[in-house]
Formats: sequence, C-alpha cells, structure tokens
Amino acid sequence: MRFDVITIFPNVIEPMVNESILKRAQDKKLVKIQAHDLRDYTEDKHRKVDDRPFGGGPGMVMCCQPIFDAVKKIRGRRKAHVVMTCPRGKTLTQKRAKRLTKHKNIIIICGHYEGIDERIYDELVDESVSIGDYVLTGGEIPALVIMDAVTRLIPGVLGKEESLDSESFDQNRLDFPQYTRPADFRGKKVPDVLLSGHHKEVEQWRKAQALALTKKHRPDLLKDSK
Repeated sequence: MRFDVITIFPNVIEPMVNESILKRAQDKKLVKIQAHDLRDYTEDKHRKVDDRPFGGGPGMVMCCQPIFDAVKKIRGRRKAHVVMTCPRGKTLTQKRAKRLTKHKNIIIICGHYEGIDERIYDELVDESVSIGDYVLTGGEIPALVIMDAVTRLIPGVLGKEESLDSESFDQNRLDFPQYTRPADFRGKKVPDVLLSGHHKEVEQWRKAQALALTKKHRPDLLKDSK
C-alpha cells in the first residue's frame, strides 16, 4: 500500500512516519509513505500556494494549480484514491479505516488556511475525512492519524494479527480492562478470574467488562450497532 501526502510542511510528516509501527511497516515493504512539498508544484516564482478569497473575507484560500498539478504528477498512470482532510468530511472511524485498506494507492491532501478552492473538491477529491469537530492548524495531523489507523490494519504489519480482533471499536465496543504484573500492586489486586487459568471464564469476563465499559463511557457506540 502506498500513501502520498501533499503538504506545505513535509517536515511535520517525515519524523512521525519514521518511528514505531509506521516505520516497521515500511521496513517490511508493506507500506510506502512519501511526503510531497506542495510548493514544489507551484508555477508562482515566490512559491505561493494560496491567494485571497473571491468575494472578500478573512484569511487565504489554497489555489487550484499547485494541487491539481501535484495530484496529476504523483498519480501518474496509477489509480489512486484522493482523500482531503477537512471539517466537512465524515469522522474517521475504525470501519472507515478498514474501508480505506481496500485502496492500493491513497493520496492525502492536507488542507490549510481558510480552506481550499471548491474546484479541487469537485474535480479531484474522492473522499473527505475529519478526525473530529475541532479546529487544527492544518491537515498534517489528520493525515498522520489516517495513515496510522489504516496501516496497522494491513496484514503483516502488527506482530500478532489476533490482536486486531479484540481492539476498541471493533464490534462497536470498547476494549476490556487489561492488567499485568504484579498481581498485587500496593493493595490493588488483579481480578481473580484472570489468574484462574480458565480460558472460557476469562473470555466471558472480558466480554461482560467490555460491554459495561462501553455502556458507561461510550453508549453512543451501542446505538450505532443497532
């Protein structure tokens, strides 16, 4: 799988994708990630990628030319799914991340300023994605979130594939409580069932706890599963 990220701040992307799971996925040749400086594609001698909005108003708007040319050059003859990080997009969920794994090539455009020229949405963007209802400086952090969420779902990326089957948000549930050694930490003890060695009882306890935590902290997930 290949991610191409179009951004005016490639130095924000590169350190993150060269650590932890994203780095290991690239080392295994399961994923390729490349950040592209949008300013390299502008025809303006000052490397400008934005301009004042028609109709007036505050802020600047990202121009068509650099983004259109960047997508065309990066895509080449490959078929690519173009994702825009922006508030109008549907919120990224585990299900949406799984759907994105179906695409072999994904181009992510990082928004900035007051937004992008609407013609970019009309002609280039296949899918808009938001990571939440709040304002960020730019689209680089959402792009990293998208790549992280999708990459870890690719077969072979994680050390134990079965760990994917019991993660938070699968089956519209939060994950069950986890404990590790010591069994007694300053008087706080691990539930006896986890020390019993009875796998069926452990599984039943975990399912019950996952449901209880979901009801308490994220009851909206249970509504979504109906």
